[in-house]
Amino acid sequence: MSRTSFDQLLQAGCHFGHLKRKWNPAMAPYIFMERNGIHIIDLNKTVAKIDEAAEALKAIAKSGKKILFVATKKQAKDIVAEKAASVNMPYVIERWPGGMLTNFPTIRKAVKKMTNIDKMMNDGTFSNLSKREILQINRQRAKLEKNLGSIADLTRLPSALFVIDVMKEHIAVKEANRLGIPVFAMVDTNSDPRNIDYVIPANDDAKDSIEVVLDAVCGAIAEGLEERKVEKADEKASAEQAEEAAEGKRHSRRPARREETATEAPAAEAAAEEQAPAAE
Repeated sequence: MSRTSFDQLLQAGCHFGHLKRKWNPAMAPYIFMERNGIHIIDLNKTVAKIDEAAEALKAIAKSGKKILFVATKKQAKDIVAEKAASVNMPYVIERWPGGMLTNFPTIRKAVKKMTNIDKMMNDGTFSNLSKREILQINRQRAKLEKNLGSIADLTRLPSALFVIDVMKEHIAVKEANRLGIPVFAMVDTNSDPRNIDYVIPANDDAKDSIEVVLDAVCGAIAEGLEERKVEKADEKASAEQAEEAAEGKRHSRRPARREETATEAPAAEAAAEEQAPAAE
């Protein structure tokens, strides 16, 4: 069953592209027609591409890996933050920190700095500082929280990127391509889809369009996480059953040994009695 329908995408305005004069010829396979100087995206292909991307993202989530959502444009920020947080995935909605992927250890140091400031707040270190120093540290903490707070739990490179507007987030796309990280993206008619692994041709400017695509994608990720949870529970149950079976076998062997010893003793006594007259 398809994760989205043609009518859903149509109502959300996913079919509206950019002006014909602003188009990227590489998007030609995904364009249905041109009307009033505006390109119209083929929503049948959009439906198929959403399903393809959703299945791939579901598999990544099921394997326990992280998907980083990137959207710094105004109309996408709040939607991405809400949807990504709902499936416990990291996201970047402020300025993309250059080198976030290619220089990941440095980014992790900045995140650790934020953690250290939190420790200082809790262990009483602040009481030994002046008001000016505390104010400077709090400002630094607020800045780090704004830019990196949403990736605080990202301890290693993400396994995939999901990008809204590949033209605006071209630095993130380049870094992912350089490291071989697959890129999933909503691609409008003015963008180049050639560096994107999973292209979702759709209007990346309208809030409704962004939301309907993210609903399908995050729904797939949620399914993957749930299946992973069920598999872990089954594995745990199987391990407990195996342990109980092994314990049962150990207990069943002990009485058998006692019985053997008990039957061997009378037999040994009888043999000794038979040999006693012969010895006389």
